[in-house]
Amino acid sequence: MERLLRDKKMILLFVGPAVLLFVCIILGPMIYGVALALFQWDGMSDPKFIGFDNFTFMFTQDVTFWVSFKNSIFFVIFSLISQQFLGLLTAIILTNNIKFKNLFKNIYYLPVVLSSAAVGLLWSFIFHPKIGVLNQLLLAIGVEGPKWLSEISGFLPLPLWCIGIVAAWQYMGSTMMLYMAAIQGIPESLYEAAYIDGASRIKCIRYITLPLITPMVKISTVLSCIGSLKFFDLIYTMTNGGPAHATEVLASHLYTRSFTQWEYGYGSALAIILVVLCLLFTFVLNKLVKVENYEM
Repeated sequence: MERLLRDKKMILLFVGPAVLLFVCIILGPMIYGVALALFQWDGMSDPKFIGFDNFTFMFTQDVTFWVSFKNSIFFVIFSLISQQFLGLLTAIILTNNIKFKNLFKNIYYLPVVLSSAAVGLLWSFIFHPKIGVLNQLLLAIGVEGPKWLSEISGFLPLPLWCIGIVAAWQYMGSTMMLYMAAIQGIPESLYEAAYIDGASRIKCIRYITLPLITPMVKISTVLSCIGSLKFFDLIYTMTNGGPAHATEVLASHLYTRSFTQWEYGYGSALAIILVVLCLLFTFVLNKLVKVENYEM
């Protein structure tokens, strides 16, 4: 093994194909996208160099950009609160000795493996103002339900909350599985020693479980944050960014400007902003969530 590690040709032979694949599929398109953001191009005519005009237009004239930016931040905050809390709570419950915990685990994880397009269409029917199950149940008790996916009044309109709830329902299972894996990795001897010393279950969660799963909390929050910033599929299937761009997010705005309005240069500029936001949130979360080293 040491001989292979000293042989540069062998190292290049093993690592070279992976590096080449990375450059061709990831690094190359990224560099091309950054360069394309400096041009005006509709995909057919010759690209026209315009410098930073795409970014100037984005920040000063594109009203939809600021709406989509605000909505993307909302989904980040909502997912960090709802998915992390529900996922952690469910994981703590299901790692205890309760009946049918495997059944509940499968039920909670089932939405994760479903297609987001199918989930979006399903909940669109549930939220339908006329034939939707939700409004039919409200009508049965004498309450007229609202237009769940059409109300656009307020700073954060009702459709945003509806989509956020659906996203929390779908992705809570993946957060739950991450926390369950972390909790099950904690030695039982720690809990037994704590119970012998008279610690309650709540104190064991506070002083044993939560500190020891901090690394997983960090990973889960970063994944949830990046996933929320790239949020697109449920938006597209449930509202398509409407009504009147009220539920537009950065990813859906990028898609519309690039593939509907044929503004590939402007779409690349939006993609750069999206990547910068992902990196910024990741950096902030890494600074906020401190991981301590505990001896087990």
